[in-house]
Amino acid sequence: MITIHSWPRAIMHIDADAFFASCEQAIHPELKGRPVITGKERGIVAAASYEAKAKGVERGMRLFEAKKVCPDVVLLPSDYETYSLFSIRMFEILRRFSPDVEEYSIDEAFVDLTGLRRSFHGPYSDIAQRVQETVAKELGISASIGVSLTKVLAKVASKHKKPCGLTIIPGRDIHIYLANLPVEKVWGIGPNTSAFLRKFSITTALEFAGSKEEFIKAYLSKPYQEIWHELNGRSVYPVTRESKSGYKSISKTRTFTPPSRDETFIFAQLSKNLENACIKARRYNLAASRLIIFLRGQDFRDTGVELKLTRTTAYPVEIMESLKEGFREVYKHDTLYRLTGVVLAGLQPEMDVQYTIFDDVPGIEKMARVYSAVDELSERFGKHTVQHASSLPAKLQAQHEGDRGDTPVRKEELFRGENRRQRLGLPVLNAKV
Repeated sequence: MITIHSWPRAIMHIDADAFFASCEQAIHPELKGRPVITGKERGIVAAASYEAKAKGVERGMRLFEAKKVCPDVVLLPSDYETYSLFSIRMFEILRRFSPDVEEYSIDEAFVDLTGLRRSFHGPYSDIAQRVQETVAKELGISASIGVSLTKVLAKVASKHKKPCGLTIIPGRDIHIYLANLPVEKVWGIGPNTSAFLRKFSITTALEFAGSKEEFIKAYLSKPYQEIWHELNGRSVYPVTRESKSGYKSISKTRTFTPPSRDETFIFAQLSKNLENACIKARRYNLAASRLIIFLRGQDFRDTGVELKLTRTTAYPVEIMESLKEGFREVYKHDTLYRLTGVVLAGLQPEMDVQYTIFDDVPGIEKMARVYSAVDELSERFGKHTVQHASSLPAKLQAQHEGDRGDTPVRKEELFRGENRRQRLGLPVLNAKV
């Protein structure tokens, strides 16, 4: 392993602690210090505060199990709109410190701090601490931060101490943090690869990083070779601040409660999946040549089917017959369903789609104008202002809301000028401070 004494690069990874539960505690100060879980509407733990985790509550646990191990737990419905707003605010704070911010997930980001010590008149550890303090002060949530020479090492650092941890791994100390870290805990290394490495007596991240390059190239594919370089302090993965502009596939799923076996309702959920996927495809000027649909039963088993579309498209009207065909194949009347999903696959740029002699070109062009108007109306008045008739039954029961759950606070406490479909980009927290 190469020992590095300087900072050729400085990459920060920030990971919000128990993000969904922390957002709820920020909005409801009376919940600070209490065990909180979200996911009441699903019947399972979607997220748990550290107070709940300390008592044995785990993500994915059934609610009745969570109540057994933690009788005083506070159950809340998931409020994804508010969580998204907190996420946006957190990323905005990060961009005050560096323009190079990569939004990795709703509660995680990588930030390139290289060369900013002079601007902030202090070491990278001071910059990271200021970020941590600003997030806590302005959002009321805590975050764990790691800073090192590469993205993989920064991930190792941010996981080293949670919650509210701050870990700096300079080049000369890499071996200390990797010595007792199981290799399967390294970002990007899964159970199959770790099982393979164990056959060669490689069980820790340090043993993996210290392996000879000849061995890595001979037995492992490119992604793992890149991780090996990153663990040795050689930056391979850049911090990418551009928004994603291309996709190989687009998937949309909907979980609903209570579960249902109503054929019309379940197809409506699937139809809405399709519309959402097509909206995203049109936003990026993409069109799909294949459709995958799947249904998940209350026993968490999936059934699905893949269909080839008659024409490469991003218009739901053209895909609807294929959707019906696939639904008839996988739907079982005696099965209780809890989730539907659609995947648009075989995506290609819309401009590359070639018409055939059998295509109704005037009809396709007319359809393009119709959906252009639909997208414009959605932009002005809210998503699904105009939608396919087959999706309408899904409006009778909104996603993540049902007999089991309450309505999230953000949907009840509207600001002046808001309505239930159009709301300002402000969490309820701002109205209460």
